Amino acid sequence: MADMMQFDLVSPERSLASTQATEVQIPGAEGDFTAMPDHAPVITTLRPGVLKVMTGSGTEEYFVTGGFAEVSGEGTSVLAERAYLKADVTRDMLDEMIADANAASESAAADAVDSASKFLADLVAAGDEIGI
Repeated sequence: MADMMQFDLVSPERSLASTQATEVQIPGAEGDFTAMPDHAPVITTLRPGVLKVMTGSGTEEYFVTGGFAEVSGEGTSVLAERAYLKADVTRDMLDEMIADANAASESAAADAVDSASKFLADLVAAGDEIGI
């Protein structure tokens, strides 16, 4: 079993991380899970939450609003809709995201309301998780 795996985190704006990691805790749409070296291949969607990357020098935490994660035995790649260092997220940023989600929920077609409502609930819960 390998001790480390490649981890990459990108958003449409920029690449946030490219490092060797021992594990990555991922806020999957169907529940949180941990990817480690030699993990079985999986692709999943993300929900808003905190993505934690354990490296040889410590833990790095990122706030993601959604996207996809691809996990293999060699590495984990996360393509996030939006991603920020957890320490950089402010109450104002979260309030703006929540306002946008509320607007999307209110203007959504009837069949999309459940999806928008779940996103809104996940976003509020993620804000609680990071303490803002």
